[in-house]
Formats: sequence, C-alpha cells, structure tokens
Amino acid sequence: MATGVAQSGANPALSPRSTRPHRFRGSWIVWILVLLVAGIACNRLRYDLRSYALLTHFVDPKSDGPLLRYESYLVRTEEVSIPTPHGAVRGRLYLPIGIAHPTGLMAVHGIHHLGIDEPRLMNFCRAVAESGFAVLTPQLDALADFHVDDASIVTIGESAAWFDQRLGGRRVMVTGVSFAGGLSLLAARNPLYAPHMRALVLMGAYDDLARVSRFLATSQEELPDGRSIPFPAHDYGASVFVYAHLDQFFPAADLPAAHEALRDWLWEQPEKAEQVLDRLSPASRATMEALIARRIDLVRGRILDAIKADRAELAALSPHGQIADLRVPVFILHGADDNVIPPAESLWLEREVPDSQLRDVLITTAFSHVDPKKQPGLYEELRLVHFLGSVLRALS
Repeated sequence: MATGVAQSGANPALSPRSTRPHRFRGSWIVWILVLLVAGIACNRLRYDLRSYALLTHFVDPKSDGPLLRYESYLVRTEEVSIPTPHGAVRGRLYLPIGIAHPTGLMAVHGIHHLGIDEPRLMNFCRAVAESGFAVLTPQLDALADFHVDDASIVTIGESAAWFDQRLGGRRVMVTGVSFAGGLSLLAARNPLYAPHMRALVLMGAYDDLARVSRFLATSQEELPDGRSIPFPAHDYGASVFVYAHLDQFFPAADLPAAHEALRDWLWEQPEKAEQVLDRLSPASRATMEALIARRIDLVRGRILDAIKADRAELAALSPHGQIADLRVPVFILHGADDNVIPPAESLWLEREVPDSQLRDVLITTAFSHVDPKKQPGLYEELRLVHFLGSVLRALS
C-alpha cells in the first residue's frame, strides 16, 4: 500500500515540472521558426531592394538617393577579344571595383545595328555591374546586321565558356535579349556550353521563328491554345525579315541597292534610303517604297511565301521542339505590349522548357520589348522588382 500511495501522490506534484521542459522546447522551436522566417524575409527584401536600384539605374542612369546607393559599386570597363571557331569576337566587360571574385552575367544583345554599343544595353550592363556583378557583352555581328543565324549560337556558347574561365571557373548567367533569347536557349542545350551556364534569363524571346515572322506579316498572335487574335505588329519587324531574305524579294541586279536602301531605313536614316531608290528597277522600287511607307499589306503575301520556303531553316533556329533535354534553369520575362516578338511566344516557351528547369515566368505591362517602362502601375512594378530579385538571388 505504501508504494501505491507514494506513486499515486507523486504524479500531481511532478506533473507541472515534467511539462516545463516541453514548454521551453516548444517555445524555442517557435522562436527558431520566427527567426528563420524573418531571415528569409530579410534576404528576399535585400534582393528586391537591389532589384529596385538596378531597374531605377537602368531607366535613369543619373538617378541618385540613399536607397539607390545601397551596395552600389563604381564600375570600370574593359574591351576584350573572345576566341571562337569563327574568329575573334569583340566584347566588353563591366567590372565592379572592389569585388575580387564577382559572379558573372553575360548580356546578349538583340537585333540592333549598334550591337554592344546600343545605349540601353550599356545602361543595363552598367546597372548590373553597379550591383556587384561582372558583366560581359559579346558582339554578334549577324544580329547587328539584322540576321538570325546559327553562327550566333556558337558565339553565345563560346563567349559563356570564355567568361566562365575569365572569372576563375564561376558559371555565368546568360541574359538573352529579344531574338538573342531563342539563340541563347539553343546554345544552352549544347552539352559543350551548358556546364558554363548558371541560368538563363530570357527577355522578350521567341520560341518559333516562323510563327513570329507570320505575326510580323499578319498582325495575328498565335496562342498555345490554338486561337489567333489580332495584335498590331511593329512594321519594323517585317522589314527586318525582308532585309534578311533580300534575294526572295529583289532580283540579283537590284540586290546591292536594295541592301543599302533598306539598311539605311532600318538604321533610322530615311533620307539616305531615299537617295538610293533611283538605282532600283521600277518593280523593286515599288517594293522598297512600300516598306519605307510601312505598307506591309502590299508585301504580306510575298513574306508569307518566303516563310514557307524557308521553314526548315527557321525551324533549325527555333527552340520549339529542340529543348526537351535542356539542363539549365530558365527565367522568362516578356512585355505584355511587345509588338515585335508577341508575349504569346513566352507562353509557348513556358510549355517547351522542362518543368525541372523553369524557375519563373512574368508577362507584364511594366516591360516593353526590351526595357522597363518609366511609369508602370505600382502592382506591375512590384511584380517586376520581385521577378528580378529572384534572378539576383539565383545569380549570387
């Protein structure tokens, strides 16, 4: 009985003391979780703040303020030569001063005659470098001459490998702008180049070059669900297609003058283009005048015929159906109002990129074809800041 009484009487007295360690243990778990969540939130906020500063400097390089100076570095530039199987390629490095071993980002320009000297691209590269990252821009001569070709795929891959080695074996993030986005995807699927790439960021990229070309000719956006909807295309794009396929629109005798006139017009030098028109035959002059007058409807049928004739070449230069084995993470950004490469192309890419490699997709009114708008709505601006913050976290 004594033993039984002692056991029975001991339980109430010991019960409060026996639960106290469990209470302390539970309290510590709660505090650890709180601190963990706070740490994650602070880390996310830090990169979102860096994203905000980067975007602000991109839009306005002269902007200033305490927040914009947060973790901002001085930048020096260096002209470099990148060896490739097709010969040396001109490049430019943007390097943050004071960081011994920065992570690298390679920015690949789109179709623009200034190439790596295009002011918006230079602003972007400097803004990224001010955030503490090394940036390389390789010159793609074909894209600077308004052509999409397979040699550019090799240049992108070789440049990423060179940059990786230059940084001491630190894989680089590749940002493909506009038509360079699709080409960057094709470079990333190559097992020779993929090991040098940390991730891809596609800005206004294409999935199917033939589909984009049809859009530029017809102003009809083809959606993945099978619908086609009216969406006015920029007439510049159709002229770029004609320029890249001149022999299908002009006879051999007119090719030199046609090349000169359309190049000058695409370079925004219409007065020089006008001076060349007298050297064209009457039929060729009528075609050129239609392009200069932005009357794409007058050459639409011939553009569609050229797309059909070149379907094999266009397919070879398209990610569509070719990236199932991709092993590089991908971020996709597209402007909702992009009238050069329509935003539906990013919806197609979302389907094409393997689920295991797709990191984020943002189609937003805060972004145009190749750069952020100066006055987006607050919600869209926050979405863009958060998207870029995710990219910066992946880059770090």
